[in-house]
Amino acid sequence: MSSHETSGPRFATAQEPLWRHVVGDVLRRRRRAQGRTLQDVADVAGISMPYLSEVERGRKEASSEMLAAAAGALGLGLSDVLALAQGELARAARLRRPLSVTAVTTLGAGGGGAQGRGTVCLAA
Repeated sequence: MSSHETSGPRFATAQEPLWRHVVGDVLRRRRRAQGRTLQDVADVAGISMPYLSEVERGRKEASSEMLAAAAGALGLGLSDVLALAQGELARAARLRRPLSVTAVTTLGAGGGGAQGRGTVCLAA
């Protein structure tokens, strides 16, 4: 095993996004929506521009202090960032979760209709 590999489990981000990726996306989208540069936001937040870049790309797990500083520089509270990230995670979970659907086709008397088609009932 090389020094770059870990012995722990590896999870594909397509299956379940990591918190740091979601938070980074939230920060990046807000910064870009404001038309601001990484350097501008980093200066206001009092953190280095390379560090903020790493956080936005999901490469660094920001401490609560750093996250609050970045959020504040963007005009957000920490709770705003957490709520936006939670919404993203919930959407991703809904897309990942297979829908449990049972289809029941009723054919025969009373169920076929005028053209002989069955009735399909879906239950989730």
